[in-house]
Amino acid sequence: MERSLKNVLVVSFGFLLLFTAYGGLQSLQSSLYREEGLGVTALSTLYGGVLLSSMFLPPLLIKKFGCKWTIVVSMCCYVAFSLGNFYASWYTLIPTSILLGLGAAPLWSAQCTYLTIMGNTEAKNVGKVGRDVVNQYFGIFFLIFQSSGVWGNLISSLVFGQTPTQEAIPEEQLLSCGASDCLMATAPTNSTQRPSQTLIYTLLGIYTGSGVLAVLLIALFLEPIKDAQQKSEGEKKSSFWSTLLSTFKLLRDKRLRLLVLLPMYSGFEQAFLAGDYTRSYTSCALGIHFVGYVMICFSATNSLCSVLYGRLSQYTGRKALYGLGAVTHLSFIVALLLWKPHPDQLAVFFVFSGLWGVADAVWQTQNNVLYGVLFEKNKEAAFANYRLWEALGFVIAFGYSTFLCTYIKLYILLGVLSLTMLAYGIVEYLEAKNPGRPVVAEQTKPTEEAETETVM
Repeated sequence: MERSLKNVLVVSFGFLLLFTAYGGLQSLQSSLYREEGLGVTALSTLYGGVLLSSMFLPPLLIKKFGCKWTIVVSMCCYVAFSLGNFYASWYTLIPTSILLGLGAAPLWSAQCTYLTIMGNTEAKNVGKVGRDVVNQYFGIFFLIFQSSGVWGNLISSLVFGQTPTQEAIPEEQLLSCGASDCLMATAPTNSTQRPSQTLIYTLLGIYTGSGVLAVLLIALFLEPIKDAQQKSEGEKKSSFWSTLLSTFKLLRDKRLRLLVLLPMYSGFEQAFLAGDYTRSYTSCALGIHFVGYVMICFSATNSLCSVLYGRLSQYTGRKALYGLGAVTHLSFIVALLLWKPHPDQLAVFFVFSGLWGVADAVWQTQNNVLYGVLFEKNKEAAFANYRLWEALGFVIAFGYSTFLCTYIKLYILLGVLSLTMLAYGIVEYLEAKNPGRPVVAEQTKPTEEAETETVM
């Protein structure tokens, strides 16, 4: 097996194990900790931490420790969040949410940088186009990574499925589900009450063990990569402030200023699915024990489409895929506004989550590739910007989640999607107009000559 592919698989399975735990926990936060909005507040705080860390930490940590050890340290922050859920309260969930947020931006920036470097290096070795190999590597990664939602949610559904059989949900409650949910009913009903503490501890024990395995896998089997820029210690010292501010300096590029809406919309739509669809549609109309099964459908389609898009993009180009994602989400936002969820329509809950995953796979694969290709010489700063603006989308969406009606959130989502595609279209126009333009060579000088090699 070629070395670069082996490393891509190690990263992919490490993230699979880590997000089997975190993805399952995130899907349950809004339903499991409904009291005083603790679950949604924890998620909002978490992405507030991501927002702060995106501003400064990724370029500094990646330059200081390299991609491998940045990933290892950041993964430990996710394990801490799992531990904080054992005794969930404002004093445990909020601090561990902040810690996870601080680790999330460096984790994803290091992962994106690592895959981009591996793809470009392999492309040079075999004489292929760099963006095509990078696209394939991101497709492989997201095929494996997105399946974490299948396993994480399957585990939670099987564990919580051991609760006594739920009674039929009263029609009065169903009237307040879906787009008409304004969070007026705060008392737990038969469908939304928490499972027993023993089952919760069982689930958290499984999730924590999965996170620990992820840390060990990366630490023991992932080969580090070394930047040419890091060979000179003197250069490191002299470029500290440049590295610190590189995230913001890259915003001088007009294309990046337009593209900030892409990761922001990604944050909005993921936050809606994790915080609102699971609570206002699935948990409200079917019960909390169905949340995992519905999210499995989302994760499965997301995973399969991720690798499919990685291959299709070579033939269709990214514009066609972005068009597919936009039309799909537009259609289902309108459908969710009109739909009145009812237990008798069980299949519809899975259709919505599955097709949401079809569109989400576009944003997750193509956004990362787009940033990596357009800002190849400033990868760390570009991906830090990506996580910063995605985190802002999460923070805003989770922030208003506790006091806005669901239909208002859907209208907001619709508006953000429209603006996002308009801005993306302008970027594509600029790229078509200047196909040979240089890739922001003046922004962060230390990264200009960053050709990388795998350390033996």
